[in-house]
Amino acid sequence: MNQVGEILSEQRHLGTLGDRLWRRAALVGVAALVASVALAAATPGGWHRFFFAYLVAFAYVLSLALGSLYFVILHHLTNAGWSVVVRRIAEAFAGAFPFFAVLALPLLAGVRELYPWANGTAGHLTHGKAVYLSVPFFVARWVVYLAVWAVVARFFVGKSIEQDASGEPLLSVRMKRASPPAMLALAATLTFAAFDMLMSLDPGWTSTIFGVYYFAGGAVAVYALLPVSAFLLQRAGLLRGSVTVEHYHDLGKLLFGFVIFWAYIAFSQLMLQWYANIPEETHWFVARESHGWGWVGLILIFGNFLLPFLVLLSRSPKRRPAVLAAVAGWLLVMHLVDLYWLVMPAASPSDAVPHLVDVTVFIGLVGLFVASAAFVVRGRSLVPERDPRLAESLSFENA
Repeated sequence: MNQVGEILSEQRHLGTLGDRLWRRAALVGVAALVASVALAAATPGGWHRFFFAYLVAFAYVLSLALGSLYFVILHHLTNAGWSVVVRRIAEAFAGAFPFFAVLALPLLAGVRELYPWANGTAGHLTHGKAVYLSVPFFVARWVVYLAVWAVVARFFVGKSIEQDASGEPLLSVRMKRASPPAMLALAATLTFAAFDMLMSLDPGWTSTIFGVYYFAGGAVAVYALLPVSAFLLQRAGLLRGSVTVEHYHDLGKLLFGFVIFWAYIAFSQLMLQWYANIPEETHWFVARESHGWGWVGLILIFGNFLLPFLVLLSRSPKRRPAVLAAVAGWLLVMHLVDLYWLVMPAASPSDAVPHLVDVTVFIGLVGLFVASAAFVVRGRSLVPERDPRLAESLSFENA
């Protein structure tokens, strides 16, 4: 069958697979979280570890959703044509944002367990920051972040799905016009959320590019998530004509670029503070180079930069979907290691070994995140079928 025939006859709806996927993923997620709560209740100091494990997992799935929303907004901002056929996959993950209002509740409930400034143990480190680092203001900011992300995601996902039904080209114009303010709103809220969620675990340490660091990790994660998702969908018999080697190639190029960007930001943050040698700054890195945490840092240097850099450097791996999906899956694991390295030294400075509750909480939140994404696209096409630039995307070829 030629390419045109494949495109016309391909399966673009999850159908019964979608119903099974979201139900089973939700069941796995709920069961894993129930097991996590049981482990926390039955283990000495279990709740302390539970909340830190929850923070790692929450930061992980949030970065995937934020990265997906970034991809959707960037698509409209640049008026891209090649990415139309993979945009709906990103929209599915970005469409999960209303569900984050529920996922954030345990994080807010554990705020006094997680943050020294919230439980009164930070002492002089919060001097001059008392108004900002207060529980009511922290909760209020998170309400704003979640509301902004949910509204922006609802607009872009809603208009895209509306266009499937109406075929109205002006909807693309509306999404393009909304993309500049949406990108600015995403940049501001993501930056402050990274400060609140992760950097304030140590209220005595600051980095002006920490928000960029979290964004870089999320960008790597979404450009890994998209080829993995497309590959799995094609293995299930979906999108075999729409998503081609050319689309994988572009996703691979973006993944390669952001792997380098993540390494650049990580090195910049380390180099500037280490060179200045100010104790208020260097203590954060010292804690992550001691008691086994230095080995985790080395894993990140090799696993999150050097190895994928070398593999993706040439053209061939980016044009082999199975190879690209394997590298992308590896980078999704490395993104988790990165967040673990950021968070867990605050919980267990002398023990870098993961606990069972870390695994169960992660499975729980990923399961619920996948379930919510599958629920968003249930009964809907996995390709924006009436987008004005769909034909351009289907015929896209790399130069």
